[in-house]
Amino acid sequence: MTTSTSHHLSPAFPGRAPWGTANKLRAWQQSAMDLYLGKQPRDFLAVATPGAGKTTFALTLASWLLHHHVVQQVTVVAPTEHLKKQWAEAAARVGIKLDPEYSAGPLGREYHGVAVTYAGVGVRPMLHRNRCEQRKTLVILDEIHHAGDTRSWGEACFEAFEPAARRLALTGTPFRSDTNPIPFVSYAEDGEGIRRSVADYTYGYGKALADGVVRPVIFLSYSGNMRWRSKAGDELEAKLGEPMTRDAVSQAWRTALDPRGDWMPSVLRAADTRLTEVRRAIPDAGGLVIASDQDSARAYAKLIREITGTAATVVLSDDTGASKRIEEFSQSEDRWMVAVRMVSEGVDVPRLAVGVYATTISTPLFFAQAVGRFVRSRRRGETASVFLPTIPMLLGFAHEMEVERDHVLDRPRKGGDDEDPYAEEADLLKEAERQQDEDTGDQDQLPFEALQSDAVFDRVMYDGAEFGMQAHPGSEEEQDYLGIPGLLEPDQVQLLLQKRQARQIAHSRRRPDAEADLLETPAEKRPVVTHKELLELRRQLNSLVGAYSHQSGKPHGAIHTELRRVCGGPPTAEATAGQLQQRITKVREWATRMR
Repeated sequence: MTTSTSHHLSPAFPGRAPWGTANKLRAWQQSAMDLYLGKQPRDFLAVATPGAGKTTFALTLASWLLHHHVVQQVTVVAPTEHLKKQWAEAAARVGIKLDPEYSAGPLGREYHGVAVTYAGVGVRPMLHRNRCEQRKTLVILDEIHHAGDTRSWGEACFEAFEPAARRLALTGTPFRSDTNPIPFVSYAEDGEGIRRSVADYTYGYGKALADGVVRPVIFLSYSGNMRWRSKAGDELEAKLGEPMTRDAVSQAWRTALDPRGDWMPSVLRAADTRLTEVRRAIPDAGGLVIASDQDSARAYAKLIREITGTAATVVLSDDTGASKRIEEFSQSEDRWMVAVRMVSEGVDVPRLAVGVYATTISTPLFFAQAVGRFVRSRRRGETASVFLPTIPMLLGFAHEMEVERDHVLDRPRKGGDDEDPYAEEADLLKEAERQQDEDTGDQDQLPFEALQSDAVFDRVMYDGAEFGMQAHPGSEEEQDYLGIPGLLEPDQVQLLLQKRQARQIAHSRRRPDAEADLLETPAEKRPVVTHKELLELRRQLNSLVGAYSHQSGKPHGAIHTELRRVCGGPPTAEATAGQLQQRITKVREWATRMR
């Protein structure tokens, strides 16, 4: 069997297929089709990186199954209202009519099926089960990891679509922060007895990049000095990227994103400069700011208007009006859109080429989906640029763009000095589920307050490497990186970044010491200490204190107090990596003297 009978497809679909791909299907889509048609499975999980064309693959397969009477109707389940409308529009272009407004009762004869949301299935699972029992149905579960968002959604999906003739599950990020099982996904134990999801076909970012299907991503990281007042009333100051406790990182991050400081205006100005450069080669290129909440989104839009002189499209919720604004922006040549979360997943705005990650959401799933909004390639040589705060966790995600992940049902067994990689996300989930009126003991504390922030160009990350030296916003050094052409081959990007850094280092060496007011060290020599590394330093210090306590007979607490008195700084739990290292050196010095 071949896909030649997928007669509904226009030769031009997808219209924006990149250089080197077939006029109907990309190589990976054809390969996945051949695999499916050879096996004819009831369940099939296709994992493809955001921007690779999962929708085209699914609709090609749906067209084939309908034409050969393997199924009689199609049900598409999507995460949001906007996405179900987007699916209906895409299906219509290949001759499959889906009703995105279906709620109950008989379906109109002109339709081949329906497009619904996971939430909608959760409300009326028996309605969809009855439809599957009455006619042979292909169920397309888009971004299926959402079926595990709540236990009720997962149970509803299983109840509704258990009788379906065929089920096609799609995702660009086949992993979750929790261990809720995903319906219709197979799991297998690895060598350590941990159950992981098993995909039938996988097409990762690294392969898609090599094929020219997605754009290479240039990450531009910005540091800066942050000053804030904690809930306890203490006034604190730190520099983004410096080793600090998790709480301090979170508070410094919030301070950076405060629209009243100088960090956000500086980064938005830099991002707009980058967008101007990209639009020289890609005239309709657009930018997206992903905000944490509605108030911040409105404030960022106001800043963009002040910077550019033109209004930004603001998208605040998943409703009909929001879908219309996204569609209008997609079809226009407007410069900027500001959104709260909803465009982080699945929304197809191929002209987005520059992004600002202005949210404190720090899960790998959300980060991958957010970056996925910028990698959809339309022509060979397009690049994507994403601006980030210098937060160790985000820089780690940026370096792991090509890592393929699976959904894990079991927590990795703890052992040795390894830290639980799921701890932070478990804490976030617990916090999200906590009742707002719960007595947390925080009621008597002051509200967090961002006091002051500034921005410093920090580094550029590309293909696992780091480039650049710290520089002031608006400086010649920063402009060198913002002015990288918008159309480049991946190897050209690497070569150009290397040349930019060499030129910057040479220029720095010629400057008088009095003018070198920033930490002018190449990016690869400025590693950001992770929380895991900070934890290891604390463990090392505690171990040495324990050994010295045994040697000297002094209590642990007395030794820690003396270390703080001699070396300065806060308690161990709040100390930076530098402060911890200083105390480690000092306690070793004391121990040596006693020998």
